[in-house]
Amino acid sequence: MYFCIKIRKKMAEFISGESHRPGRIEVVCGSMFSGKTEELIRRLRRAQFAKQRVEIFKPAIDVRYSEEDVVSHDQKHIQSTPIDSSASILLLTSNIDVVGIDEAQFFDMGLVDVCNELANRGVRVIIAGLDMDYKGIPFGPMPALCAIADDVTKVHAICVKCGNLAYVSHRTVQNDKRVLLGETQEYEPLCRECYQKAIAEEKAKEEKTSK
Repeated sequence: MYFCIKIRKKMAEFISGESHRPGRIEVVCGSMFSGKTEELIRRLRRAQFAKQRVEIFKPAIDVRYSEEDVVSHDQKHIQSTPIDSSASILLLTSNIDVVGIDEAQFFDMGLVDVCNELANRGVRVIIAGLDMDYKGIPFGPMPALCAIADDVTKVHAICVKCGNLAYVSHRTVQNDKRVLLGETQEYEPLCRECYQKAIAEEKAKEEKTSK
């Protein structure tokens, strides 16, 4: 009887996929509209369902859908704590099993050491963020986070021009700021080929206007 109960318990842990794990860093990265935040929320919900102690953080500057919640483009949401500095994470994560971090590209480079320290303490850290900015340049702490991660999942949006897998978030408005919060009015996912065509067309248009 005891053996059967033990087997059922192990099977339940296997099915849930959320039995106790050692500390680790998981990164979910990609372009805008690729489902990064949706995947982050999915993993965090599973951890909550498994009765793990979960804390979620996002940059205070991201108020597009909510000042407090992490919200995906398809309106899935989960409660979070907005913060201005990565150092705040260590102050707010005592006795926590799982830490979620959304829009990691907007944080300072100290986030890398913070995530390493958490993982070394035995905390599971799940990070979502843009791997590149609108110019195709690696964004903020994301490259370093990918380097130290135990697992990296790259997700893809669909190119709005040709339907292939998207490569980058192309900015469709005139603004040179690296950080510009926006949605479909300001950005579109493009594959590498369509992105190069779009950049060439914009350059040709600028040259024509300047003449």
